[in-house]
Amino acid sequence: MNVGMLWFDNDPRTALAAKVARAADYYRQKYGLVADLCQVNPSMLTGARPDAGEERAGKVAIRSNRAILPGHLWIGTEEKN
Repeated sequence: MNVGMLWFDNDPRTALAAKVARAADYYRQKYGLVADLCQVNPSMLTGARPDAGEERAGKVAIRSNRAILPGHLWIGTEEKN
């Protein structure tokens, strides 16, 4: 994903899936596109193995990316080849 929207949410009481859902909803309202990919810092993944690299929040794939700072979400649409 080269183009997307950076979203910041560092509320520790909110689950990652809820943060992604809120960001995806805003993305859809603002750009008229449906997000299907969200990249986050590996420390934000909630699964048993954060190093596994991917979780899901509804239809949005959540992937780890060390370049993303904790508390930030890089959300958009995955590029299809």
